[in-house]
Amino acid sequence: MAKKIRVGIIGGGGIARMAHIPGYQAAPDCEVVAVCDVKKQVAVETAQKFNIPRVYTRYQDMLRKEQLDAVSVCTPNFMHCKPTVDALKAGLHVLCEKPLAMNATEAKLMVDTAKKHKRQIQVGHHMRFDGANVALKRFFLDGAMGKIYYARVQALRRAGIPSWGVFGQKKLQGGGPLIDIGVHILDLTMHLLGFPRPIAVSGMTYQMFGRDPSRFNQWGPWDTKTFTVEDFAAAFVRFQGGLTMTIESSFMANIEQDVFNTTFVGDKGGCQISPPKIFRQESGTLVDVTPTRLPQTKPYIEEVVSFVHSIRNNKPVAIPGWQGLMVMQILDAIYKSAQAGHEVRIA
Repeated sequence: MAKKIRVGIIGGGGIARMAHIPGYQAAPDCEVVAVCDVKKQVAVETAQKFNIPRVYTRYQDMLRKEQLDAVSVCTPNFMHCKPTVDALKAGLHVLCEKPLAMNATEAKLMVDTAKKHKRQIQVGHHMRFDGANVALKRFFLDGAMGKIYYARVQALRRAGIPSWGVFGQKKLQGGGPLIDIGVHILDLTMHLLGFPRPIAVSGMTYQMFGRDPSRFNQWGPWDTKTFTVEDFAAAFVRFQGGLTMTIESSFMANIEQDVFNTTFVGDKGGCQISPPKIFRQESGTLVDVTPTRLPQTKPYIEEVVSFVHSIRNNKPVAIPGWQGLMVMQILDAIYKSAQAGHEVRIA
């Protein structure tokens, strides 16, 4: 019988309960043996809900006392880096919820630490495991779109400022919609493109409505007094080889409806993510191709099961830290460009 992979959870809130813990409990020969949260009641409630035997309020104690193989870091963004680095130094693999860090400097430290200690980081970008996105990746690998030269990335909400957590506080979150929801679609886009190397970014951020309590919000009132992030961002990214990309992301904007999509333009065809559709010409006619009967997956579960499979079999994780670092480099450059008022190069 295979030795069980022993896992600890750092941060026992919503994402741990919704995604990480159910994923581990669905993985063969894996057990969550401890959960840690700075709020003891949260840790206790999570442990009771999922029958986890031990509870901690300091992750350092959990790392020292438990014989773990891996941890999930499910904390707010400002607490992604240190627990990840400490766990890697303790000889553990890490599944870190997205975004990888507050900025590229932290992300690089995490990636360098993993390399030094010969351990792996997987970044929690569950959208890659969606059945439609898995199918689209095959089209890209088969060259169905030819040479992609432009991508339009959009993560837009009309009135969707989170009214919980620390999503509006820059010092704890790192940014607004760009780092919260934009990071998801940007990672998926980069994955489909094969992670081309970004070289320069020109960006702009706006705070138009985040401090206005009179605005309608689909999740009700939010803390306007502590709102210090952007509520809209736009950017233009240049890549090595000539590819260009535009990025738009909002918590609140005067648009018709929410949009979560990327449109790709290539010399043989183009496509979009949501809903998945391919556009090209055949026999002198414009043709739209809609993939059908796509597998119904549970992306959050499969993300975690994939992580467990990788560490058990000593194989590279599906979403390695260096890819999370590259995404953070783009986001960093957007924020820096917005502040500086000019294009920013990425080294």
